[in-house]
Amino acid sequence: MKKILSFAMMLMLLSCPIQAMDLQQAMTNLPQAKAQGLVGEQPDGYLGVVKAEGNTPTLVQLINAARRAEYQKLATANGLQLADVEVMAGQKAFNKTQSGHFILRDGQWVKK
Repeated sequence: MKKILSFAMMLMLLSCPIQAMDLQQAMTNLPQAKAQGLVGEQPDGYLGVVKAEGNTPTLVQLINAARRAEYQKLATANGLQLADVEVMAGQKAFNKTQSGHFILRDGQWVKK
């Protein structure tokens, strides 16, 4: 009976999805994703998916949620609208984007 239960537990563990990516892992993987051309900066201050490979959509979703929370804090603290902070952050991100990485310009992904 114990062998059957152990085998059943092992099967259940193997059938579970691999642990989901967390924000820390997303932040760690971001530089590589940018270098590989998988993600890029958008003018609204958020990341966009250039190529949806592997965990790229999850990485973008996690980082964008964190960015939105920070933008909202900044907006509230400074009496600004969220949209204004997003635009300022987008401009800053464009300026900081390394040469060869993607930015969204006029609706098209282009290398800076």
